[in-house]
Amino acid sequence: MLSIPRLSLADAKILIDGATRRAEEINVAMCIAIVDESGNLIAFDRMDGGKITSITIATDKAFTAAAARKATHEYNQACQPGSLAFGIHTALSGRLCVVGGGYPVIVDGNVVGGIGISSGTPQQDMDVACAAIDHFLTRQAAA
Repeated sequence: MLSIPRLSLADAKILIDGATRRAEEINVAMCIAIVDESGNLIAFDRMDGGKITSITIATDKAFTAAAARKATHEYNQACQPGSLAFGIHTALSGRLCVVGGGYPVIVDGNVVGGIGISSGTPQQDMDVACAAIDHFLTRQAAA
């Protein structure tokens, strides 16, 4: 029998809080998706003004990061014409996202979930996701 570490709803809320704080600092209303280690949605928040199209994009970024166990921008770098990974973004009915802003959440070497951020530029989305993970890990260390 497997024991699988995974984010709880309380953990997801901490990640959303960290993302929201950073998004407010940079003045960009974001869509924030938190998934478990297999890419299934735990929690979602659309800040007032978050783009409607970003609902799906944020969720797919989180799914990709958790299920593939790598940041979405890493796929973007590998998904260039001529690369062996070119076209991977069409996998899983197009759900595999290669736009920056999705990161796996790693605790004690285990991917326990993923976060996807969308509504800003890819760099803003990445910044907010990293701030959320830093906030979460700081809270974990203090507990």
